[in-house]
Order: sequence, then C-alpha cells, then structure tokens
Amino acid sequence: MAADPRSTCAQGHLWNAPLVLVPLLALAAGCQAKGAPPPAAAVPTVVVARVVQQDVPVVQEWVGTTAGAVNAEIRPKVDGYVLKRAYQEGSFVRRGDLLFVIDPRQAQSQLAEAQATLQQAQADLARATRDVERFTPLAAEHAVSQQELDNATSARQAAAAAVAARKASVEQARLSRQWTRVTSPIAGIAGLAQGQVGDLVGPQTVLTTVSQVDPIRVLFSMGEQEYLRFQRSRGAGSQTGALEMVLSDGSVFPQRGRLSSAGGQVDVKTGSMTLIAEFPNPGNLLRPGQYAKVRGVIETKPGALLVPQRALSEMQGSYQLAVVGPDDTAQVRVVQPSQRVGSLIVIDEGVAAGERVVTEGLSRVKSGQRVAVQEGTASPAAAAGGR
Repeated sequence: MAADPRSTCAQGHLWNAPLVLVPLLALAAGCQAKGAPPPAAAVPTVVVARVVQQDVPVVQEWVGTTAGAVNAEIRPKVDGYVLKRAYQEGSFVRRGDLLFVIDPRQAQSQLAEAQATLQQAQADLARATRDVERFTPLAAEHAVSQQELDNATSARQAAAAAVAARKASVEQARLSRQWTRVTSPIAGIAGLAQGQVGDLVGPQTVLTTVSQVDPIRVLFSMGEQEYLRFQRSRGAGSQTGALEMVLSDGSVFPQRGRLSSAGGQVDVKTGSMTLIAEFPNPGNLLRPGQYAKVRGVIETKPGALLVPQRALSEMQGSYQLAVVGPDDTAQVRVVQPSQRVGSLIVIDEGVAAGERVVTEGLSRVKSGQRVAVQEGTASPAAAAGGR
C-alpha cells in the first residue's frame, strides 16, 4: 500500500517547524533589545561639609638645636695630676659640688714655703721696729746721728712691705691648695669627663662642661621677612607671644616658651638671622644638643576659608575638590590650598564661604553630575581650634 503524500509532507513540516522558529525568535528578541532605551546610571552618594570662614593664625616652624642657658667649661686653676673624679657623668650638680680632685701636694708645699717666708719677714719687721724705737730717743739726745735714725725708719718700712708681700704669697698658696678641689660654679648638668684620673692637667685643660638647662634654650634661624611679620604681630598684641617646641619624636613639649633674644644682624648670604627661644625645663628632661623645632604664630589671617583635608585630591601638582550646588549638581574645581589647621586646610582660591564640598566619594564624582548628598557628622569649626 502506497504512503499518503500528504501525510509525508505533513510529517516533514512538523519535524522542521522548531528549526525555523528558533532563529526567528532570536531575531525578534535582538530587534527588541536594539530598540530599547539604555538603563539609567546610578546617582552616586557623597558626604559633604560646609566651607567654614574664620580668622586663622598662621603658624610657622623653624628647625633648631637645644643649648644650655649657661655652658660653663670646667678648667683647673692649678697644674697637677687628677686624683679623683667626684661626680657622675650626666648627673645634676649644684653650685659648689666637688667635680675633680687634683694632687694637692705641690700646692701644700708652696703654702708651707710661703708661710715660712712670711714668718721671716715678720721677724725682720720686728727687728726693724725695735731699732727705730731705740734710735728715736738717742737721736733726740744726739747720741746717734739723724742719719742712723732715718736708716732704721726706712728699714722698718721695707720690712713692713715685705710682710705684706709675704702675706699675699701665703694667700695665693692657700688659694692654690683650695683650687686642687675643682667645684662647679653653677647648678646644672655635668657632662662627660674629658680629664681622666692620672692626667696631667693645667689651666688650659677642659675637664668637663656644666650646662644650666632650666630654662633651656633653642637656637634657630628665621628669614628676614618672617622675622618682620613675627615682630609686628607681637607688637600688635596677638597670640604670638607663646612658642611651642616639637621634639625629635614628633611630640609637643608641654612647656611653652618665649623669644629670648635675636641676633644683631641679618646674614647677607642666607638672608636669615639667629634667634634664641627659652623654655622651662622642669626635671631637666631636655639636654643641650638635641634636635627641636620651634613653632609660633607669625600672623593672623582674617576671614580664611577652611575645608576638611580629605576633600582635596592632588593630581600632577594641582589640587582639586568637588563643590555641590543647591541643585545637588557637582562641579570639580582647581583650588589653591595653603596652611593646615588641625584636620582642615585653608583654601586661598576656588571656594566661597558656606559652599558644600565633597569629603567622601570624590572619586565617583564628575562635573555636571547630580549626586545624592549626605551631610557630614564632623563639625569643621570644632577641628579648626587645634594644630
């Protein structure tokens, strides 16, 4: 029995139907995707802070070195061998404390010799005095000549002068014996001993140094223009009177100092001058020769504009920040920052008081882009009080 052609054709169309529909459906889906609008871009969320306007003290730092208020070089006044070092190096000594002992035997011998010479001179004076006393009545009776009396009187005067000279020699010898005990002329920190036991020392020998460190000085250099601004501010009665000291570990010394003196002239080669600041140093914490930075206010900038430091981004030497307008549209601006004040920074050009600047999410912001705004929790005005 022959197969029905219609049945075969029908089966063939039914078999190929899925193969035809698949590409048609894919083509239809592609046309629909091509004609659909793109999805809307997400609006970035940023945190903003207000630009603060207030008077800001301009703080400057200068690198310096600590030094004792008085640095006394301890030198012996007599020659001799060092017998003993009587202090602990680096310790605090009071005025009159014993530092070194020099062999006193030579000074003792000189004292004994001077005392013996004095006794001889006193004996000569006594004999000359008796001669004058004896010749005086005899000369009145013309028993002896006036010349003999004059000679006796002159001899007595010479003997008296010799006694005075010998007394001075005894006093000098006594001082030399006392000077074999080398004491501190001031209260301060005694340095390392440069003279050791057994050394032969003399008046040109430096045995050690005693430094008065309370108050302690800081020597630093200041430019001519900075010096003028600093002095003018001090004369105006601003807050520039007190100075701060920053130590080598970055900590701020708790005691405030003051400007003690300034150099007599400006160095024409460097355009700077040397200044000295004094700081109280209770407990003798600081020692001469330490690194220190002196920090002070050289002027006050009125009506300065401040923004948080985290609002700035640096790119190839220029600084930018994003300002959010009243319609929540961001604008990226190039600004000119200057002084840091705590967590804030002064902006000389590029912003106005009261504007909103982006402090978080700056990398996601472009000029002309709308943003979702969140007010920052930190108050910029509160942070402006510290340095």
